[in-house]
Amino acid sequence: MGTGGRGGLRPGKGSPEGVTAGKGNPEEVPATPPAAAPSASCQYRCIECNQEAKELYRDYNHGVLKITICKSCQKPVDKYIEYDPVIILINAILCKAQAYRHILFNTKINMHGKLCIFCLLCEAYLRWWQLQDSSQNTDPDDFIRYAKEWDFYRMFAIASLEQAAFFIGIFTFLWIERSIATKKNPNFVLLLKALLLSSYGKLLLIPAVIWEHEYTPLCLRLIKLFVLTSNFQAIRVTLNTRRKLSFLAIVCGLLTESAMVHFFRRMEWDIGSDCTVYKSQDF
Repeated sequence: MGTGGRGGLRPGKGSPEGVTAGKGNPEEVPATPPAAAPSASCQYRCIECNQEAKELYRDYNHGVLKITICKSCQKPVDKYIEYDPVIILINAILCKAQAYRHILFNTKINMHGKLCIFCLLCEAYLRWWQLQDSSQNTDPDDFIRYAKEWDFYRMFAIASLEQAAFFIGIFTFLWIERSIATKKNPNFVLLLKALLLSSYGKLLLIPAVIWEHEYTPLCLRLIKLFVLTSNFQAIRVTLNTRRKLSFLAIVCGLLTESAMVHFFRRMEWDIGSDCTVYKSQDF
């Protein structure tokens, strides 16, 4: 699949922003490799071994480009810079660590907030749809329509709080574990961006609702599993940690989210008197 996506290294192919940002010095052709720069200037990562790198490729005169070779593993620092975006997306869907490192470390993506809002809107719509589907009131009165509109806003707020609880559980576990094991706190900003990007699977909720069929509950559970798997891989790649630690972080996040859900049930904020709880499907 990887070789089928190759089209020769050229600026603007594959991940344009990552390639441009990873450019070497276009004006000079060094006879020998430059001296190693301090770690602060190493803003890229090798997608194979996760070692830091100064650049993704070297731009020689007359547009001759050469992918940088990692000094640690002797493989290309980032082969995905010459891949089509579709190939990169497919590899990300397959949860390949190399694709995640390319997206998280070697590209400049600034859509975390927009993607988060859109995913929350999808989740709120699913909850609101289940809420309306369980209601037998068909009165077209304006007051009823107004109440249903506020139900959607309420579902959005609850979905936001539950996702925040999920992230807080993950961050708390990792902060405690890293404080004890390595005495060094993880980069929570980068981890938050990674978790937001890896939650893109929630966008599948809308098609699952639109094309409703008897297997819709199963589809919702599979989407939930896919999102959790993506979050797991994002934690593992961002922190370069073991699978066991990433799994425990996800479990801790789920426990915190479940506590939040239980709190809402007790307060009866997420349900009406005649509707089915969204979490009852536990998708």
